[in-house]
Amino acid sequence: MNYKELVFTIISDQDYHQDILINQLGEIGFDTFEETDFGFKAYINANDFDEDLVTQKLEPYRGLFSFSYEINLIPQKNWNEVWESNFEPIYIKDQVYVRANFHAPKPEFKYEIVIDPKMAFGTGHHQTTAMIMEYLLETDLKDKTILDMGCGTGILAILASKLGSGDLVAIDNDEVCFESTKENTAQNDTSNISAMCGSKETIPQQKFDVILANINRNILLDQMSSYAEVLAANGTIFFSGFYETTDLEIITEEARKYNLKYISHKKTDEWVAAKFVL
Repeated sequence: MNYKELVFTIISDQDYHQDILINQLGEIGFDTFEETDFGFKAYINANDFDEDLVTQKLEPYRGLFSFSYEINLIPQKNWNEVWESNFEPIYIKDQVYVRANFHAPKPEFKYEIVIDPKMAFGTGHHQTTAMIMEYLLETDLKDKTILDMGCGTGILAILASKLGSGDLVAIDNDEVCFESTKENTAQNDTSNISAMCGSKETIPQQKFDVILANINRNILLDQMSSYAEVLAANGTIFFSGFYETTDLEIITEEARKYNLKYISHKKTDEWVAAKFVL
């Protein structure tokens, strides 16, 4: 399987301009992003790449700030070299150490997570993933049943498992993410995670104490009723993958329809993670 790499150069003094482009690309199938000194790189399965669609999604922002990009083809055999050269370990609240299997372990951290991202989104580097991880560290997950929607690499479910949760279900509609989650849960010895490939129709008809949904605004709005159906009484749901200024109010209004009460939110740059309870 080959991949398309878009290398962006951005001329702007506003960090959130880059986030806008990443969010738009994420909505059309790009699932791995790497920051560079002058912008970022975005990756997508070559079979899913539509140059006209990219132009259509990004054109409205050309009047707001200056950016350009070049398109490269990355053969499958070179992908490991690409992400290994860019994957740096990360640290969450001095408690969680996230690394790849080629990095040295650090036993001084309370929680260590080993992630092989392949082409799956969710290594903890993106602001949305990191904020949800911070929320999980602040939450009592002991024996709680958890649903992780849009699980990517499975990193959030893995952390929840290490924090003492009960059974977890991790769902993603991307086959690569599904396989990545299975591999990562195995190498982190988190046997209580069941990975599934699909979307809202795949959600088991059972009650979950906690739901994690780090996707994007449009998908969250479309799937929120499905989440509400399986959220247990007094359950907690964490949403992320959207912006404070343009999206948080919309998400909150939709949540009210299902008796989901806004509790708080975290913000990094323009990205938001929000906590709601039933």
